[in-house]
Formats: sequence, C-alpha cells, structure tokens
Amino acid sequence: MYDNANDRKGMNGVENMELFVKVMNTVNDIVWHPVMCVFLMIAAVWFTVRLKGMQVRRVKDMAKCLLEKGDNKQDKALSPFQAFATTVGGRIGTGNIAGTATAIFMGGPGAVFWMWITAILGASTGMVECILGQAYKTRNLGELTGGPAFYMSKGIKNKTLGKILAVLFCIAVFIGPGFLLPAMQTQTAATAVKGAFGIPFVVVGIGMVIIVGVVTMGGIKRIGQVAEFLAPIMCGIYLLVMVIIMIVNAERIPSVFGSIFASAFGKDAVFGGIVGSALSWGIKRGFFSNDAGNGMSPLISATTDTSHPVKQGLVQGFSVYVDTLLVCTCTGLSVLLAGTYNVAADGVGDVLLVEHAKGIQYGIAFMQEAMATTIGQAGAMLLAVILFIFIFTTMLSYSYQLESTCKYLFGENKWVVTFVRILFLIFCMFGILIDGDTIWPMGDIGVGCMLWVNTFSILLLTPVLMRIVKDYEKQRAQGLNPLFDPATVGIEDEAGVWNQYVEEKKKRGDYENPALGYEKKN
Repeated sequence: MYDNANDRKGMNGVENMELFVKVMNTVNDIVWHPVMCVFLMIAAVWFTVRLKGMQVRRVKDMAKCLLEKGDNKQDKALSPFQAFATTVGGRIGTGNIAGTATAIFMGGPGAVFWMWITAILGASTGMVECILGQAYKTRNLGELTGGPAFYMSKGIKNKTLGKILAVLFCIAVFIGPGFLLPAMQTQTAATAVKGAFGIPFVVVGIGMVIIVGVVTMGGIKRIGQVAEFLAPIMCGIYLLVMVIIMIVNAERIPSVFGSIFASAFGKDAVFGGIVGSALSWGIKRGFFSNDAGNGMSPLISATTDTSHPVKQGLVQGFSVYVDTLLVCTCTGLSVLLAGTYNVAADGVGDVLLVEHAKGIQYGIAFMQEAMATTIGQAGAMLLAVILFIFIFTTMLSYSYQLESTCKYLFGENKWVVTFVRILFLIFCMFGILIDGDTIWPMGDIGVGCMLWVNTFSILLLTPVLMRIVKDYEKQRAQGLNPLFDPATVGIEDEAGVWNQYVEEKKKRGDYENPALGYEKKN
C-alpha cells in the first residue's frame, strides 16, 4: 500500500510536470506567433528608415560616447561605460551561447545569417528605447531611474493608454526578468557546471543565489562596478577561446560561411527545406540574445549620467553589435567549424536532418563539445566557468530591472525594494526544478511579453523620438557637444535631472526657447 501511494505521488508529479510543459509550449506558440517576427522586423526597418540608418552612420559616435565620463555628483548614477558593461553583461549569456546553438539546431546554419540581420536592423530599435528611457528618467531614493513604464505613462499622448501599457509592461517584467528568465539562467548555469565538474544542481543554484544576493543588495552602483570589472574580462576570454577554435579549423571557414549563406536562402542541398525555420529561429534567437526592443536595456541605461539621451542610445546600439555580430557569430562559427551540432528536420526537434553530434542534447552541450574536441576536457570546464559568470552578470541586470519596475509602481519605498530583491533570489532557485526542454519556452515567453508591449509603445512615441534626435543632430552639425533641454522637445523634467545640462547650455549661449521651437533665444 505504501509503495502504491508513492507510485501515485510519483505519477502525479510526472503528470503535473507534463501539463506544465504543455502549457508553457502553448503560451510560447501564442506569444511568438510568426506575426511577432514580422512585427519586430517591420518596427526595426521603420526606425532604421526614420533615423536614416543612424546605427550605421554614427558608429564613430558610439565609441566616443562610450568613453565619456559623467560628472553628476548629486545622484547615484552609472557612467556610460558602466551602463554599457551592465547591459552587455545582461545580454551576453545563455542567449549567445546556448541560444545560438539552439538556433542552429532548429534552423540550420542559415539561422546565423538571420541573427546578423536582426542585429543590424534591431540596433535601431535598441537605440530608440534607450533614447526614450534617458529622456524620461527621474530620481528615486537618490538614484536615477527610468525605463519603459516611465516613457509610456509620461510620453504617450493618450494618458489612459499610456498608463495601461505601463502596467502591462510592469507585469511583463515580473513574468520575464522577475520569474521565468532567472529560472532559465539558473538552470543553464547548473547544467553547464554539473556537466563539467559534477557539482549537484542544488549546490550550483544556492551558490548563484548567494553571490547575486551579496551584489544586488548594494544597489545599482555596486551592480555597475561589478559588471564593469567582470564583463570585459569574461567576454575577452570567451572570444579568445573562440578564436582558437577557428584557427584550429581554419581550413573549413570558407565552406562554413558558404553553408550559412546558402541555407539562409534555401540554396543548400541539405538545409534548403528548412529555410523558413532558419528565418524564424534566427529572428527569434537574435531578438532574445540582443534584447533590442524588449525594454530591458532602458531600465539600466536610464540610470546613466550623460549630457544627451541620444548618446546613451548610441552606446546601447553598440552593445547590440557586440552581443550578436561579435559574440553570437563567434559561437555559431565555432559550433559549425567543430562540427558538434545536429539539425532538426521539422523545426521542432522530433526528427533529425543532420546528426554530427550523436547523443548530444542541443543547446549549451553543442558548445561544450566544440571546446572539448578542440582543447580537451579543460575546454568544457572553462566554458562552464565562463557561462556561470556571464549568467551571474545577467542576473544582476535582471535584478535591477525588477527593482526599477517596482520603483515605478510603488515610488520611494525602500522596504518594497528590499522585499523584491529577496523575492528575486527565491525565483532564481526555481530553475533547478525545471528540465531543459521546458526552460527555453519559459524564457521565450518572458522576453516575448515585453517585446510586444514595449515595441508597440516606442512606435507610438516616434514623434517625440524624432524631436530628440533632431536636437542631437543639430548640435552635432554645429560642432557642439550635444546638451539636452527636455523643454525644447516638449518633455517635462519634474525631478530636474537635466538641470545641470540646461544651465551649461545657457552659459554656452545656444539655449533654445521652447516657444520658438529650434530657434535660438534672441
């Protein structure tokens, strides 16, 4: 009788998990309907055209703005480079490594090409959301704060619609960076570390929670300082290993690039039949990896001290390039060159079209196998350490995104902030209870919900965006260091976060009277 009771409990547990998996997959299919991919690409093309390819024209400005030093002494603010490091730390992680490998599994080598297109066009979307995040930032508990909820509620003409969208976005943040995404990241880190070192899932999960908790309790300044130190080092080490893999397999580089381009357009004899999967999975994994349009980056970049919103937009556009054109490309090439991948015939994974890595689970294992076959088992161990640190910096970014959202909803309440930080750490542990096949749909749902709400909102804010960009371009054309006066473009600065730069603009002699548009004050 006792055994039968235990058996029933076990069966109930399995059935409940199967039901959970089914629900997650169904919701994911709805959120990431093919219409979503079309919508995101149309938005990216729209902003590219309206900004006249600013993400390409102003590449030199990106580097210059990245190295600027903020001089805000009143607020707890990040420097442009700290914000860049924090958002890059948030972007680079499972999306670049496991996500790129998953795109290849589901869509073949051609998926890498469509990830490139997503990055080039999506950089404009990433710039736009961060420009708006900066323009509408405010002050809370002595820290600069802002993000989509702020520019939705303050910027959209129909205030009721703006507030509804802001609340929907906040809900999406709680679903995404608050719950589903941390669980996905913890599960990926635990899988990599267990595979390389044999350390149990629970131990890895607890270790991650403790380290993240120590840093996040220190607030945005400590998060920025840690990210500023870790992100460049780990990114550099990872790229160095990728270069080694490419050098070892250098003779295959031309054929791999040929396969990427041929399969992207259905010209490859093997992968021609899954060109649709290459397109959809390339776009999906591209937007998942680079965060363009989902509203995560503005939550961080709004805390930056900079003299003009467009400057931070350019910095964040550059981070999209680093994420996808550099890191994802190196990951994809390494897997393809090493030949440690499989490709699904149906875009689902039930039947394999190509099987180069027999018995290997798709995702992070493709990259671990590539490193192991090139530089030995030490390579798999090194990847586990690198991925753990990447995921750690990503968790820091998620934590602050959730915290910033709470500041919008509850204002200056330090107890709410502390409670949310603790709740976030609890959610992180949930990942060790979920299997790998379930975790990616969960992550996709989190990102997808944010993408729908935020991308729709920034499209509505195009008129405000264009006034801000024209203000920047005008000052650049005059050879001036762009300084931002919100009143000039019709934005109220209730907290006075831009006062310092408005005063500098007045002293410089090019202060503009809002009543006269872009004409100088006589």
